[in-house]
Amino acid sequence: MIPQFDFLSVTGRDDAFVPLQPGETLFSKGERGTTMFVVRSGQVEIFDGKMVLETVGPGAILGEMAVVEDEPRSASARALTASEVIIVDRPNFEALVDQTPAFAIQVMRVMSRRLRAMNTRVRDKA
Repeated sequence: MIPQFDFLSVTGRDDAFVPLQPGETLFSKGERGTTMFVVRSGQVEIFDGKMVLETVGPGAILGEMAVVEDEPRSASARALTASEVIIVDRPNFEALVDQTPAFAIQVMRVMSRRLRAMNTRVRDKA
């Protein structure tokens, strides 16, 4: 069995961090996405319109779908509290996938969990 991967172990250049103030937008739905992010500190809300899809904290990833499938972002993200996120650009993402199977599996687990949660929301509205 492949072990869990700690996304906080992803490090980059010193400038590979983005500080966010409460209410500040990290990315918007429809934007072209070439990076994903790891929350280093604080709380970040993933939303679509008025619907909050998920609130994530330290160690969580967001923006991964745009990097995996090279499509526009499907949701927006904004800081709920003062936050800092680690930038994972596409070349770094691809290197992590190639070199660290646990990273790739963990990204798939996150995407699967989010898809299941969305399926539940859709089912519960029907």
